[in-house]
Order: sequence, then C-alpha cells, then structure tokens
Amino acid sequence: MYHIRTTKTSSKATAVQVVRYENRKLTVATHIGSAHNVEELNALKKSASVWIEKASKQAPLFPVNQLGANFIQLDKCRYLGVRYGFIHEVLMRVAGHFDFCSLTDKAMFMDLVIIRIIEPASKLYSLELLNEFFNIKYLRKDFYRYLPEFALLKDKTENKILALAKNEFNFDFSLVFYDVTTLYFETFQSDELRKPGFSKDNKSQQPQVLIGLIVDAQGFPVAYDMFRGNEFEGKTFIPIISTFKRKHDIKELTVVADAAMLSLDNVKALNVNGLSYIVGARLGNLPGKLSKEIDLKLERKNKANIRIETEHGTLVCDWSEKRYRKDKSDMDKQIKKAEMLLKNPGRARRAKFVKGKNKTELEMNDELIEKTKLLLGIKGYYTNLPEEIDNETIVKQYHNLWHVELAFRIAKSDLEIRPIYHFKRETIEVHILICFVALTICKYMEIKTDISTRQIIKILKSVTDARIKNMLTGEEITMRSELSAEIKTILSRLGLSY
Repeated sequence: MYHIRTTKTSSKATAVQVVRYENRKLTVATHIGSAHNVEELNALKKSASVWIEKASKQAPLFPVNQLGANFIQLDKCRYLGVRYGFIHEVLMRVAGHFDFCSLTDKAMFMDLVIIRIIEPASKLYSLELLNEFFNIKYLRKDFYRYLPEFALLKDKTENKILALAKNEFNFDFSLVFYDVTTLYFETFQSDELRKPGFSKDNKSQQPQVLIGLIVDAQGFPVAYDMFRGNEFEGKTFIPIISTFKRKHDIKELTVVADAAMLSLDNVKALNVNGLSYIVGARLGNLPGKLSKEIDLKLERKNKANIRIETEHGTLVCDWSEKRYRKDKSDMDKQIKKAEMLLKNPGRARRAKFVKGKNKTELEMNDELIEKTKLLLGIKGYYTNLPEEIDNETIVKQYHNLWHVELAFRIAKSDLEIRPIYHFKRETIEVHILICFVALTICKYMEIKTDISTRQIIKILKSVTDARIKNMLTGEEITMRSELSAEIKTILSRLGLSY
C-alpha cells in the first residue's frame, strides 16, 4: 500500500514522496517535488494522491484536502497544444435551437456541419480536423456507412428549419424569395445529373448542378432543391415553388424572383397553382410599341412609377436618377465601342449597337440606340398582385432579392460548397445537405448578432483550451482562456448562457 510522506530537505524545503513498506523496509516509489510554502505543499500532496490513485487503481478512502487542486508545478508539466472545444460547444448549442441533433443518432452528421462552418474541407480531411480540433474520432468507413441514412434527412431538416423560422422570425409563408446558382465539379466527366451548362462560376466546360434556394424576407434559408446542370433556370421555378406550397399546405404565397424565371408558360403555371409573383422584367425585350407607351406615361423624376397591363401580367415600372446615370454611362461606353468597331473591324469581335448591313458590311443599330434611350433609368417588374398592393411595395420587395444572393455568397465563400469532388448522386446530395444546414446556422447567427459569419468564427475561435500534462501523475489538465466582453455579447444575442 502506498503512502504520502513528507520530509525536510537540507534547503529547509518540504519534500513530498510516495512510499510503501516492503519486507519492513521503506521504499520510495516516486519523488513528487519540494514545497516552500503551504500552498505548494497542498498542491504536491494533491499530485501524490492522484499518482497513488492511478498506480493502485483505487480511490483513496479519505480524499486529499482540495486547497491544492489548482496548483501544479510548471517544471513538472509538459505543454501538449491547444484544442477549440469552446467554438464546438457554442455552435452545437446554436444547432440546439433548431433541434438538429434529433435528426439522427449519428453524431457525425452534426460534427461534419460544425467543421464545415469552422474550416471547410473534404469529408475525409474534415474527419482529421475533428480529431485535431476537438479530439472527436471517427473512422473513414463510418462516413460511407452512414451515408444512406444522411441522404434521407432532407425533409426532416427542412421541417425543423421552418419550425425555427416561424418561432424566431415570425415566418408565415406569405412571402418568399427565389433564385438559383450553379455548383461545378472538379472533373470534366459528366453524367445524368452532372452536366455542363450556363455557368455562374465561369466554368462552362465543367459539369455542374443547379441549386434553387428559397429564403424569407431576412434572407434566412427555408428550402432548396437540386437540378441537372444543363436545366434552364426558368424551368426550376414552378417545380420547387409549387412543391413547397403543396408540401406545407400554404394557402397564399407570393414569390419574388429575377427576370430569368419569367416566361408565358411560367405565368400560366403560377396562376394555375394559385401563386402570386413579383418577377423582374427584361425591358430590352419589350415590343417597340410598349416601350414608347412607358416612355410617354412615366415621369422622369425619382421614384416615379406606373402600371401597364401585359400578357405577362401587370408591368410596374419605376424611374431612378441613380439608375439613369449608370444606364447612360453604360450606353455611352457601348456606343464608343461600336464606333471603334466600325472604324477598325479587326480590333473587336462584336458590339451591342452594331448590326450587319449586308454579308460583308456593318453599321450602327440606330433603332436599338433610340429604344435604349427611351428606357434609361427605368426598371420593370411583372406581378399579378391586385391594385391594393401599391407600386412602391412591389418595387421594395423586389429589391430585397439581394438576400438570396447574399446567402449564395456565404455558401460559396464561407462554406466553400464548391467545387464538388463527389461523383455519386447520394454523396452529392449529402454534401449539399450538410452545407445547407451549415448555411442556416450561419444565417441565424448573422441575423441575431448583426455580425458576419467569418467574423463570428474568428472571435469564437480565439477561445482556446490549453492542454497541460502533469508528468508526475500522468494527469492531463485543460485550461480555457477567458471570455472577452465581445464574446459574451455574441453569446447573449444568441440566447446562450456563459
């Protein structure tokens, strides 16, 4: 049996040893250290007690006085590095607002979401980062084993997100914003899903998929869907919006989208499905007669607006002085480019205001220039909303469409959703689902704190857990850095205690 022994040294310090009696002789098992005051003595006795407990694998009957629990000898310690347990704890608690942890009993799913927010990487490298940052260990085969289960979580995930949107942001389904983006693959091999098409990432030679995203008025994501890479974005509009309305039994829904979503077929489908819409109009494609009517009726003063009935629905137009200056500047540049092309045909390939005079000659397109001048400073919006909804409200709601673009920027920049390295549909779906869940957490934090995701992660990651090993006892001690006032403010805004 081990005992703690204290004895005076020649320097008048108090040595603390762990001893035992063998064959009636005292044997020193280990020398813990020398104390020069009461605090050091208590700390050494604590270390000796821990050493005995580990060596004998039995807890002491009478625990050592706890006064020395916070004292260790630095010269008997080894620094092991840092971990980032705090940021993991905070993000998991934010995820708790969504009840995401009940999606599956496989903790790996949410851990992959958390590491995607902190440091986006491939799935396999993410597993290494989880071990390095948080001491969370998974085997590579675990991801592929759980993959089929993760792929089935999309509907459950959207339901939890919508529940939070209703409770936290008063989302009532009456108004949503829709847009699409493209995600390219790091390969040149296409298949039934991954196909080359018009690329918003300027990667037209590489296969891609199309992602349609629905957000609320604050830009909080509530639903998404994936389409083939060569799908015309206007054809994604009706399927995703009508499915969203039917799935959640929505009675009245107004959707705001950009001009690419509009066609006569889509207008008919929107009306058939009982959907209201505000969609951007491409005024450059209007018949000359309609352009002249707008020119005659619309005053050239800031925020002036009119309504005109068309086959695409009611066309609301407004005029802006700021937009006029920009449009005029762009038109003047295009005219100069056209004049340069006519003077030096070999110096430029094409220009907006140039047309073919015959098979070999070019000339200025004066008709297009005049039409462009008529529409300077004017923006158009198609809608089927009744006249009770004034023009200013329609214009204002359309201008909120930037919230979807911001959500896509977060997904592409902060979460690095693309390029995608997967090639099986199931794995692609899980990758996009993980990024979507991460996006909802990021947007939630941004809305609540009014701080960007990148800045929030930087601030939270500044809190580290230093790991120190007591070489006398083998015990690992963790010391967490203090929380700054800035961090406490963030936690308070997120509704988290500290």
